[in-house]
Amino acid sequence: MGVLIFNICVCFYLSNCSCHRDLDMRFGFNLCSEEMAFLGKRKRYVASALKNVFHLPHDLQDQEVPVVAIITTGGGLKSMTGLYGSLMGLKKLNLLDCVTYISGLSGTTWTMANLYRDAYWSQKDLDSHISEAQKQATKCKMGCFSMDRMKYYNKQLCQRKEEGYRTSFIDLWGLMIEYLLNDGKDPHKLSEQQEALCDGQNPLPIYVSVCVRDSYSTNDFKEWVEFTPYEVGLLKYGAFVRTEHFGSEFYMGRLLKKLPESRICYLQGMWSSIFSVNLLQIWGLSHTHQFLSLPLDEDPVLPTRPHELRTRVYTPPGPLSSALRGALTDRFSVAQHHNFLNGYQLHNNYMDNEHFCRWKDTVLDARPNQLMENPGHLGMIDAGFFINTSSAPLLRPQREVDVIIYLNKAYKYYSEQKIPFPTISLTDEDKKNLKECYIFQDSDLPGCPIVIFLPLVNDTFQEYKAPGVKRCCSEMEEGQLDLTSCCSPYCMFSVRYTDENYRKLLNLSEYNILNNSQMIMQALQTAMQRRRQNMC
Repeated sequence: MGVLIFNICVCFYLSNCSCHRDLDMRFGFNLCSEEMAFLGKRKRYVASALKNVFHLPHDLQDQEVPVVAIITTGGGLKSMTGLYGSLMGLKKLNLLDCVTYISGLSGTTWTMANLYRDAYWSQKDLDSHISEAQKQATKCKMGCFSMDRMKYYNKQLCQRKEEGYRTSFIDLWGLMIEYLLNDGKDPHKLSEQQEALCDGQNPLPIYVSVCVRDSYSTNDFKEWVEFTPYEVGLLKYGAFVRTEHFGSEFYMGRLLKKLPESRICYLQGMWSSIFSVNLLQIWGLSHTHQFLSLPLDEDPVLPTRPHELRTRVYTPPGPLSSALRGALTDRFSVAQHHNFLNGYQLHNNYMDNEHFCRWKDTVLDARPNQLMENPGHLGMIDAGFFINTSSAPLLRPQREVDVIIYLNKAYKYYSEQKIPFPTISLTDEDKKNLKECYIFQDSDLPGCPIVIFLPLVNDTFQEYKAPGVKRCCSEMEEGQLDLTSCCSPYCMFSVRYTDENYRKLLNLSEYNILNNSQMIMQALQTAMQRRRQNMC
């Protein structure tokens, strides 16, 4: 019989079929039962926080409680530090308990993983977490290459290989991140973060990666992968496995060989895999000087393939063409994990499923028969190599997100995918000199979230040390930050900050939240009004 052929349009809607209940993975675009239970508990925190912030005369009903999500961007220590500052600002405004989701990629996953080791981090003062992060960000990193450390790397990689994992340079990078962010070995695992969600006491963390294929650029092939403490899944296929089973061997939905769950450092290596760059991204870097922030409105660098033309005439590539494509698209290293979809193939009618079509955006989708070749391993890289944002999982309609606190932008992609998202329109002046905060919304588009766009810019912070408090002459230097030049201390490749640079960036990120509190409050009020109107 070979492999099992299934029609994705049918199987996702037959979730009650006994054959699906017996599988060790979950098919379906709905949220898992654990996340649904979490949402019910989290609403109590959000409703109470909104009542206190807005001095509401009555308790909010469940249907009135908006879903607020923080969506972040990558960038190493810069994004790690910036997220700490933003969370500190929201905490001071008593708005952190209004947030239901936090999603991250690259450097912001470092912040999230550190915070979620504490099961009640958002209910406490953040100073101790921020001080510990400063200690790690400013320490000397040369010990990363000591002989003892090299022996440790070798021992850990050998152990990982013996456990059944296919190791790569990305795993070594994960162990280096472990050293960069910790004083010793970090034993904690992603599934253990469920403890931080048991009572709905913290926002639900979602970590984002993209799955890639050999000989294709990320513009041509990428599939979104989300990681939560409950599940790991491919958004496009509505296919999920338990987080503790990610990396284990599956066949036709059955768990064949259970591998020990990866420590969080190995996942961080994948989520922030700067060594997965290829020549196309290096070329883009030389033109933009912003690694992992390539402009979204650029067309794919490679020319359109003949098989994408409407005539569907297909000319097999010659040896020279294949060699050139390989040279441009091959990556130095990609994280490799056993494909939990191993043994499954897609029926040609997969395009009939509206949920599948939402994420149908690769060149292979133009030829369904190419999807019959299901690789034995998933190759995953930092999502920043496609779009430097962690927003994709929060735009699943099942999560019903009302407000996005957006720390960067990526909107054209969602428009092309027909995913509800407000039009981001900036004046020429704004494009040259971004302000600290913008609000975008489209009330006529059903399911469209309100977007609070908070780019990391140094605007009024240069003259004000706190909202409404001007700097004196001796304090002006504290407001000067070089965030964008090639000589910036906050560049992507910086692995060590001075105490001064860390403090400045932290204060700027916090200030931008505090200084725009009225706009954030306005968006939350609008979201509550929309919820009430929908109840009528």
